[in-house]
Amino acid sequence: MQIQDSIAVITGGASGLGEACARSLSALGARVAIFDIAAERGEKLAAELGKNVIFVHADVTSDDSGRLGMEKVVAAFGTIHVAINCAGVADPGKILSKKGPMSLSFFNQVIQTNLVGTLNIIRLAVEQMVKNEPNGEGEKGVIINTASVAAFDGQIGQAAYSASKAGVVGMTLPIARECADYGVRVMTIAPGLFDTPMMAGLPESVRVTLAQTIPFPKRLGRPTEYAQLVRHIIENPMLNGECIRLDGALRMTAR
Repeated sequence: MQIQDSIAVITGGASGLGEACARSLSALGARVAIFDIAAERGEKLAAELGKNVIFVHADVTSDDSGRLGMEKVVAAFGTIHVAINCAGVADPGKILSKKGPMSLSFFNQVIQTNLVGTLNIIRLAVEQMVKNEPNGEGEKGVIINTASVAAFDGQIGQAAYSASKAGVVGMTLPIARECADYGVRVMTIAPGLFDTPMMAGLPESVRVTLAQTIPFPKRLGRPTEYAQLVRHIIENPMLNGECIRLDGALRMTAR
């Protein structure tokens, strides 16, 4: 899939990994729709990036909000070629704490945002992508999801988060197999420790300690490095149905 003149929807696009993708793809000539619930930040970023970038206030957990968002993108740009799912939460929570057992509402909220929200955007994007004219490879669209290394080696307190991200990994292949019939590729990236707003709230000493757990390079990942992989996935037609760890060989310990 060529990035030039393609149309990309990026959830969680107002900050972190999503923002890096929005900046990268728009610079490469794509038209970009930033989906986010952070309206002020999203509108500011869209204005900064120029006329080929729009902001759409969208809640990925909502059927109506997702559909309306897609309709706005199609009305503005005509279709959708790429969907990148970066929206997510990383709230920690133990199965049993001093407050008692984990609430089901907490667990469900994490699952709804990270897993159901991802599926919501996938299904709505595919609905639009199948209408596209195929390129020389027979390709009509590309979907890129964001999981986490926690899907494979989650830490204590990450039961909900790890379950949600493992679900994203687990549905990648079956969705890719189905979407093969539609000319749509489906990939997932599992980032390790990245320097995103989720990390920004931690004390610098904690950030340094976390960075030292990464074998190489011994630093937090940069959102631009995530965006680099996104670019390669879009452009490489043989990448399909797989989850790529982007983690500097990190394997997280129990704590």
